[in-house]
Amino acid sequence: MSTTTSEGHSERPGRIMAGEVAEQPAVLRRILAEGAPRIRATAAAIAERKPRFVLLTARGTSDNAALYAKYLLEIRLGLPCGLTSMSTTTAYGAKPKLTDVLVITVSQSGGSPDLVASTRAAREAGAITLAVTNNPDSPLAAVSEYHIDILAGPEKALPATKTYTASLLSLYLLVEGLRGGDGAPAQVLPGLADEILARGDEVRRLAARYRFAERMVITSRGYGYPTAKEAALKLMETSYIPALSYSGADLLHGPLAMVDNISPVIAVVTDGRGGEALQPVLDRLRGRGADLFVVGPKPQVEAASAGFVLPTGGVAEEVQPILEILPLQLLAYEVTIARGQDPDAPRALAKVTETR
Repeated sequence: MSTTTSEGHSERPGRIMAGEVAEQPAVLRRILAEGAPRIRATAAAIAERKPRFVLLTARGTSDNAALYAKYLLEIRLGLPCGLTSMSTTTAYGAKPKLTDVLVITVSQSGGSPDLVASTRAAREAGAITLAVTNNPDSPLAAVSEYHIDILAGPEKALPATKTYTASLLSLYLLVEGLRGGDGAPAQVLPGLADEILARGDEVRRLAARYRFAERMVITSRGYGYPTAKEAALKLMETSYIPALSYSGADLLHGPLAMVDNISPVIAVVTDGRGGEALQPVLDRLRGRGADLFVVGPKPQVEAASAGFVLPTGGVAEEVQPILEILPLQLLAYEVTIARGQDPDAPRALAKVTETR
């Protein structure tokens, strides 16, 4: 993906998204250098209050980041977690009992009214409230007791890219802080992100396979499942291809019947227990003759119809999602360009979605 901003390319479709995708290694470095100490301090203050349960609140791309945090919190800390249904308080006026519950609200802008109202209600109900946003001056940050700035810088393209990976890394560092860890496994991420994004030509060639796709299925398990959901969202909002995301376990419970040798299936294979759990699903997909595209370790890619090899050697499973989404962001961008559309400005979308 080129990020040239010369006069001749200044108005090309997708230039803003391309530039923001390319910024991600620098954003990851900034979080590790500048954000990590503040995140660690926030985590220490919350840990002292010994939350007994965690509720995660978000919409859209941030909802996929929140799902990643759910895996982290349940696996790394053993804390039970739930994803909230905001309408229970904003539309139905429910009054949950939230004493000693940590409510984490993830939002790029921090401006959606339902997120603000839900967080305010949670705080009034006794919750420990934490906002994770890209805007420390947002209404959401103002109503929350604690705030983490993900330090992604202004994001102008409608599809969220750098704010997603910035949210993942910030949430990872938060969970590491809550458990007294140092977050060292994340230090390799910026350099590996550079390597992945330098392979844009490889993704462009792969994207040609899917220019005329009428539907896609995306699947994963474990830490990779939020990546599958986010990749599906990116494909739908940029290229308008209906993309259905499933946990590999759920895919076997019925939806596998719709898989054929025409509709592409993208499998996100995390190198670790999640990938091992996905193996029976990959075997079934190959048995059905699926057009299988794998993002993951080299052996899994070589056994598929196509794919993108991730540099996962020595990378902790829990931080691999920050790398997994990068080639899929590139894929969404390249498929959209190949279909003659502009990924910077998907139809009918706004940067701040004001749900209530």
